[in-house]
Amino acid sequence: MSNPSAKLSVLVGKDFACVKIAGRANFMSSPDFKTLLGELSHKGYSRFIVDLSECVLMDSTFLGVLAGVGLKTSPGAAPGKCEIELSNPNTRVSELLENLGVLPLFKVTTGPLQLPGTTEACTPEIASHTQKEVTRISLEAHQTLMAAHPDNVARFKDVAQFLAEDLKNLEKAP
Repeated sequence: MSNPSAKLSVLVGKDFACVKIAGRANFMSSPDFKTLLGELSHKGYSRFIVDLSECVLMDSTFLGVLAGVGLKTSPGAAPGKCEIELSNPNTRVSELLENLGVLPLFKVTTGPLQLPGTTEACTPEIASHTQKEVTRISLEAHQTLMAAHPDNVARFKDVAQFLAEDLKNLEKAP
């Protein structure tokens, strides 16, 4: 059975970007999501709304990437730092974020999406990623989850160890 990656779509406004995630947000969509948010931040967007109304599930890699963004942009961050809002996460996604101890990193809203001002569609560049890149991002995501909450160490230490060994082997390969 195939687990297709989530579809990412973007609306941008004056100082904010809205990223809609549709489908299953998994390890295959994590590199594109991480790159997209990095590029938008680099372009000066200081507020992010992540529309999760059509996101059915997130795997631990995607949750770790999202947590990494949340750790850099958590509510109450210093002036000039960006903020991130999760709009309409389903119960399963909310429970995963809560169980991993990272839900407090985000402002969570429900109801009709309220975009501040005029927007225009922006087509994100979707790149092909090597197995090494996907493995590295997955390892970083799991390390982030372990650093974010002590309970996550027991959950992910074996996964992180496996990914670290896999990455080491990939880096040795010609």
